[in-house]
Amino acid sequence: MKTLKTIAVFFMCLFVLSTYAQKKDPKMDKFITDLMNKMTLEEKLGQLNLPSSGDITTGQAKSSNIAEKIKKGQVGGLFNIKGVEKIRDVQRIAVEESRLKIPLIFGMDVIHGYETVFPIPLGLAATWDMAAVEQSARIAAVEASADGISWTFSPMVDISRDARWGRFSEGSGEDPFLGGAIAKAMVYGYQGRGDQAYKLNSNIMACVKHYALYGAGEAGRDYNTVDMSRIRMFNEYMYPYQAAVEAGVGSVMASFNEVDGVPATANKWLMTDVLRKQWGFDGFVVTDYTGISEMVDHGIGDLQTVSARALKAGIDMDMVSEGLQTLGKSLKENKVTQAEIDLACRRVLEAKYKLGLFADPYKYIDVNRAKKEIFTPEHRAVARKIASESFVLLKNANNTLPLKKQGTIAVVGPLANTSSNMAGTWSVAVNLEKPATVVEGLQAVASNKAKVVYAKGSHLTKDAKLEEHATMFGRTLNRDKETRSDEEMLREALEVSRNADVIVAALGESSEFSGEASSRTDIGIPDVQKTLLKELLKTGKPVVLVLFSGRPITLTWEDENVPAILNVWFGGTEAALAIGDVLFGDVNPSGKLPATYPQNVGQIPLFYNHKNTGRPLGEGRWFEKFRSNYLDVSNDPLYPFGYGLSYTTFSYSDVKLSSTAINSNGQLTASVTVTNTGKTDGAEVVQLYIRDIVGSVTRPVKELKGFEKVFLKAGESKTVSFKITPELLKFYNYDLQYVFEPGDFDVMIGGNSRDVKSAKFTLN
Repeated sequence: MKTLKTIAVFFMCLFVLSTYAQKKDPKMDKFITDLMNKMTLEEKLGQLNLPSSGDITTGQAKSSNIAEKIKKGQVGGLFNIKGVEKIRDVQRIAVEESRLKIPLIFGMDVIHGYETVFPIPLGLAATWDMAAVEQSARIAAVEASADGISWTFSPMVDISRDARWGRFSEGSGEDPFLGGAIAKAMVYGYQGRGDQAYKLNSNIMACVKHYALYGAGEAGRDYNTVDMSRIRMFNEYMYPYQAAVEAGVGSVMASFNEVDGVPATANKWLMTDVLRKQWGFDGFVVTDYTGISEMVDHGIGDLQTVSARALKAGIDMDMVSEGLQTLGKSLKENKVTQAEIDLACRRVLEAKYKLGLFADPYKYIDVNRAKKEIFTPEHRAVARKIASESFVLLKNANNTLPLKKQGTIAVVGPLANTSSNMAGTWSVAVNLEKPATVVEGLQAVASNKAKVVYAKGSHLTKDAKLEEHATMFGRTLNRDKETRSDEEMLREALEVSRNADVIVAALGESSEFSGEASSRTDIGIPDVQKTLLKELLKTGKPVVLVLFSGRPITLTWEDENVPAILNVWFGGTEAALAIGDVLFGDVNPSGKLPATYPQNVGQIPLFYNHKNTGRPLGEGRWFEKFRSNYLDVSNDPLYPFGYGLSYTTFSYSDVKLSSTAINSNGQLTASVTVTNTGKTDGAEVVQLYIRDIVGSVTRPVKELKGFEKVFLKAGESKTVSFKITPELLKFYNYDLQYVFEPGDFDVMIGGNSRDVKSAKFTLN
């Protein structure tokens, strides 16, 4: 009986393999089939192995710890080696000294640029400019590939509504529609589009992450448990991953968290049923760093057990754990099948084939490219432009901004004169000494027309240990070299500021105050910086808060008291010059928030596309007993999703609909006329929101369904139109069917999610 069952499983796996092969390029399929027929079990398992490279130096790869494994065919790829010469040394071992000469794939965390660094992903999202997002990924791919990298662990598309989570900085915010558009743009930028993907030696393979739901960890704590209904998963969290698949992403990274009580890395429903069968993904799946071995701590088995579960779930490559190397034992014990191992191996080999590594193992290893195509003036100019487009003007009372290029400008704060923090978290390839500081950027843009003076004013935070944790990886603020007391630093800042015409306070988070394993319970500006800001305001001079952040920050006091607030996120290697461009008005700010800003941390999670309760609070009210509200603060955000000011103003006409009803095969157009009513040319992000008023399940109060960034000269008007089809109105119902339902809908258009003009239509 047991033998019959084994035979049945074997033929079932063969059927899966044959079905899988039918979808493939016949030439690729034959090549890989022929290759796999020559491979031993050990060599097949080797392709599933992605160990850490360790410290491999140029010319010493052959004597490194990893070299012997490569020679034996026990390694499929390596990651985070920097430098084309080092990579050439390692690849030479693989293709000249191993039995089958299978090339390695080389990956790196190229998250928002390589040596030319763009704004952190949350800042890129704030541009709402998909052409700019794609261009940033394209330049990142050019530079990374010129240095030997063929695979990036990006884009990170996890939706998050909890600003305590450190990796909020690495995603695109709270909205799945915006997140999906960004996911596609990033994939296209890295890989190329459609059948042109990987054609050039400057196209690299993208890896969408972290699949799935990583941004919804309980308590905003990194790596933490996630628990939600499947209807919420699909309607609010899953689309950006699916969008990346639709764009042809070559690989997917499993998340650390559990989904439905099973760690994602061992979740067959997630990795096979949804990703492959429902969405049609045909690339390979890699774990996150030690994702397999961490399942032992999750409590679902020992290393051999969890490794077998990972394979059977649909994992193809194991980052660092080397757990899949236990599959030989599991195969002997009939815990996995040869067909399952072969399928995983095939997927990894296919990725190398698609990249062109079998045709030319040195495709991405060209020393001449490395000398000419990295950190070029042309790339830096684009990074400067995109950085300026990412900044969000949160407040500008009395037209404090733009500044005039005259007089004396005091630049004050612990983030005013640091180059190492400008690039932001997850900029692993950057030279931390290359970015200009805010002081240098303002002086350069003002030229000799204004005098820029500087004082540090305070430490990052009063707690020295906290500052140490928040300035890791070389992003130091040199607290250890500071011999002055807090009082002395404050006194110097006030003295410098009293002789200035205006004060620019560079405050907020350091680059490593957000990012992986950088969750916070207090998401405001740290204590000593706030004290500094209060004292600067007492001088009576105009104060501009240049806010560095990797997450939505609580700014209630600052919004009430500081005349002007410009959120600059972490703008990358060219951030300082871009900050100068915007502060002096050479560039009119156009960024819009990709996430809701709470009044205080107690409102979290707070997001615009929430649902009504059965006892919603009346519009315009703060508190009403027996309604869904707080005693001590209103339900309103400080700044709504999609919000951002400009140095000009824009007005919106009423919404015009081409029809007030459509049928299941029809469409209508919703239009507004947007007018630049100020005296300055500028860009506005026109946003379309829709509400399904009655559904078979409860529906959000509004959902982003379209946006367009338009540039208008002073006094100019433009009509912006959005096509609305039944496809745009679909959602997942109780049975997880993707459907639209007849009924009434609100359509809303405006400059943010709060301030909109609306109209109604009916779907028959």
